Amino acid sequence: MHEPRPSLAFSALLAIALLSSLPYADAAQGKIVCWQDKSGKTIGCGDKVPPEFQGSATRELDSRGVTRGTTESVEDTNKRRLKEQDAARVKGEDERKSIEQKRHDTALLETYSNEKEIDLKRDRELQVIDSQIEQFNVSLKNATQRYSDTRSRMDALEKNKQSAGPKMSEDLAKADADRQRFEKNIAAKNQEKEALRKRYAEERARYIELRNNPGAIGSVPSSSATTSAK
Repeated sequence: MHEPRPSLAFSALLAIALLSSLPYADAAQGKIVCWQDKSGKTIGCGDKVPPEFQGSATRELDSRGVTRGTTESVEDTNKRRLKEQDAARVKGEDERKSIEQKRHDTALLETYSNEKEIDLKRDRELQVIDSQIEQFNVSLKNATQRYSDTRSRMDALEKNKQSAGPKMSEDLAKADADRQRFEKNIAAKNQEKEALRKRYAEERARYIELRNNPGAIGSVPSSSATTSAK
């Protein structure tokens, strides 16, 4: 069971009683300082805080036991400052995002006259990527053919118990490396296409949202509008 915390009046009376019994008490000042532990429980009172409790939270009482002032602990002060710094950082980040969003929204409205223009620009960029993928596919086909031909020749030599030689081994390794490189290039371009489609879907949704509500410039884009545009 938790020990019940004493009332303020009781704590004040206790502090006065303690103070009157302390040899170093200064009755002329009529000031009592009580210090607390980390849980907020008063653990002592006197005319001054002992050195070992200098970092603790305190409460100052007058001779009648009325609270005249309080101080927070060093630990609580540090926590509060860290919280304030985090809040200021978040606020600054939100303001920066708002400025960037406003700049983006303004450019979006000035660039396009309607959403169809966004679709046309997207399709043109997709065509460029498709052309690049087609070139990579041709290169991949050639590299695969070179690999297969070299592999077949090496297998035939090995079947006849003849050595393929270092040159043929190098050709096989190069063809295999080219094949893997073109496969990675094609995969990267396909990912680029998906990212481009997603980006233009978001641009299109934002454009429609701004056209319907010009006051939304600089605000956080509506997720529902983005979803509906896709």
